[in-house]
Amino acid sequence: MSFKDALNSGRFVVTAEAGPPKGTDISKIVHEVEALKGKVDAVNVTDNQSAVMRISSTSFCKILIDMGIEPILQMTCRDRNRIGLQSDLLGASILGIRNVLCMTGDHPNAGDHKEAKPVYDIESVQLLGVIDALNNGKDMMGNDLQGSTDYLQGAVVTPEANPLEPQLMKFKKKVNVGAKFFQTQAVYNIDNFKSFMGHARKYPVHPVRKDAGYNGVKILAGLVLLKSAGMANFMNKFVPGIIVPQELIDELKAAGKEKALDTGIDIMASHIKQLKAENVCDGVHIMAIGAEDKVPAIMERAGLL
Repeated sequence: MSFKDALNSGRFVVTAEAGPPKGTDISKIVHEVEALKGKVDAVNVTDNQSAVMRISSTSFCKILIDMGIEPILQMTCRDRNRIGLQSDLLGASILGIRNVLCMTGDHPNAGDHKEAKPVYDIESVQLLGVIDALNNGKDMMGNDLQGSTDYLQGAVVTPEANPLEPQLMKFKKKVNVGAKFFQTQAVYNIDNFKSFMGHARKYPVHPVRKDAGYNGVKILAGLVLLKSAGMANFMNKFVPGIIVPQELIDELKAAGKEKALDTGIDIMASHIKQLKAENVCDGVHIMAIGAEDKVPAIMERAGLL
């Protein structure tokens, strides 16, 4: 079953994430991703995550396809202008990549090449529109293509942003321009997430796109694996839109260094169980960040395997 079919099936969908390495030795990440085969519906491949230079997302997506794993190509607007973005999207399409997550991208100041010039010729909403045009056989300027793409385009949203209204406005814009699925920034307060979903469900499908081969916008709750109390405190301090409640930090601290990771797995599994049992959203996006081999254990404890 393709990722698109999984989303439209109505069942609880699970995606994971892989960060290509900084260098050509891919043995470790290939080994970790192999453990996800047959367990998750698709695997995101990050695009120079946090503005740190790494192997290109497109190339590693092709490796996943060869491994029998369906990839989701993450594409940011930070490093390429509209010509480069469209060219790379056409190139990814002929390699068999069918899913794209559109992101504006972190500023180079956040990464390891702080003097790099940011591009930001367009941003994520416009990139979604570009993909919609490519799917319909046109480039951004309305010129005809010799063969169209067939992408399922997705986007991101931050449910715990404060204030939330700007996120909801951008969410609606992304739906209107063709976003078919959303993977959220990490959520740890399920009640807050339920409140966001109450607003998000008001925009289930753009009226012009009802017959476009999907039955409504799907939302996957993003979950980052907490490995320690220190990690949780770091995210609260430095990562916008992420709020780890103090009771979870205390639970990690009480577990001690040796059991903190196992406690983090239990926390994520518990959140997944609740989201699924209460039908809060359409699935989850698990971000293990360097511990991809723990994803099967998370899914097993959550009752998904």
